[in-house]
Amino acid sequence: MEQYDSLIVGGGIAGLQAAIQLGRYEHRVLVLDAGYGRSTLCKSYHNLLGWPDGVSGDELRRLGKLQAEKLGVSFVIDEVVQAVNKGKPGDGFELWGKSGKSYEAPTVLLATGLMDRMPELSKLKACLGLTVYVCPDCDGYEIRNRQTIVMGSGDAGAGMAVKLSDRTDKLIYVNHGHRVISKELLEQLRQKRVTYVLADIQEVIAEEAQGAFRGVLLANGERIEAERGFIAFGGNEVKSDLARQLGAERMENRHIMTDPRSKMTSVPFLWAAGDVGVHAEQVTIAMGEGAQAAIWMNKALTMLKEETNVNRVIVRS
Repeated sequence: MEQYDSLIVGGGIAGLQAAIQLGRYEHRVLVLDAGYGRSTLCKSYHNLLGWPDGVSGDELRRLGKLQAEKLGVSFVIDEVVQAVNKGKPGDGFELWGKSGKSYEAPTVLLATGLMDRMPELSKLKACLGLTVYVCPDCDGYEIRNRQTIVMGSGDAGAGMAVKLSDRTDKLIYVNHGHRVISKELLEQLRQKRVTYVLADIQEVIAEEAQGAFRGVLLANGERIEAERGFIAFGGNEVKSDLARQLGAERMENRHIMTDPRSKMTSVPFLWAAGDVGVHAEQVTIAMGEGAQAAIWMNKALTMLKEETNVNRVIVRS
């Protein structure tokens, strides 16, 4: 079995940035990537330094992988499903993928992210990041003064509509699934003059090739036109099960707790970065956390190597 200094689980934005940083330290790094994730769905990130016209998640991943590979970082397409701590801190970790292969290293970074929950509506994914969005902090700017539909469910969708109401006064919230909304949020929707529609969405209306959102067709046959859309269904899948297997502390919503300075989890030599952690879910923050974690992983690897060298000297003596 090939020996690595670090295993990075997840080839998205946080994982790639960490890989680049660790590669520049000349560590032996393997990125284990399932091949899909939140970033693969986004057709354009609009709020990144140096990309004023936007850049897709796929393009960022492609460029990041090329950059990491030039630094000697290795990549494997495999979905890690099981993880164990091999013993006392410093002994390392062993991970198993769906492929049946196992991987070992003294340090591990979990950059497994999350996936937004959304119904399977035709043409919806083609618009993500272009004219339909998930993050109000990232893309609230894109809907300013535009006719916008929040496609959501219950309090999650209502809360999103309230948050976006300062960006446009042409806002419609469609409660797909007819989930109950709290009295407080209903009152806020009324005060913010958000049009509230209790109905299921049959399909998204869009020019799919251009990713241009045009509205929704409801199950009752009604058509609602719009220029922009947001999704907010709640219950996103936080991919932190490996952290659970290794005993790392998680919040009730399954996001992984980390040290704010080092991004190390409650388990020594296990780090987490990006959307799987506790923070604002933005690509720029994922990049920063990936680099931050890698810096401290390098410190740990340097310490482990120094301890190994000392032990060798003692044995020879």
